[in-house]
Amino acid sequence: MDNSANTYTANRTMPPCTIIPVLVYANVAETIDWLCNTFGFNERWRVGNHRAQLSFGNDTIAINEGQMVSEARSDRQLHSLLVRVHDIAAHYDHAKRNGAEIIHAPADFPYGERQYTVKDLGGHMWTFSQSIEDLAPEDWGGVTAR
Repeated sequence: MDNSANTYTANRTMPPCTIIPVLVYANVAETIDWLCNTFGFNERWRVGNHRAQLSFGNDTIAINEGQMVSEARSDRQLHSLLVRVHDIAAHYDHAKRNGAEIIHAPADFPYGERQYTVKDLGGHMWTFSQSIEDLAPEDWGGVTAR
């Protein structure tokens, strides 16, 4: 399973980086303002008041509203990782064969990604994602930052 190449199917919703930390906050709008003003992040896009992507240099983080925490954990999970892969089916099969606890099997999402989620041996959530369509955030209900 070689994920060393940095080229992915184009999708304007997804940044060019491979690993995207996902942080959970109680108030997404307030968090965006604070992170941009305090640390110099730039908003890429947001959807409603529950999800956004912010960039810093060549990297990106995702911000999720606290109620979107996965039902897979009874305690409040405040972070997870999103990892872009080239072949979601092969990656999923490999992870499953090697003991990953599957939380959500691969599924297509309206923002142009096919994703699956697992829990690792430490209880951390990982979502693996493959771009399957090039979509602007406006195509699925988001708003591109201007």
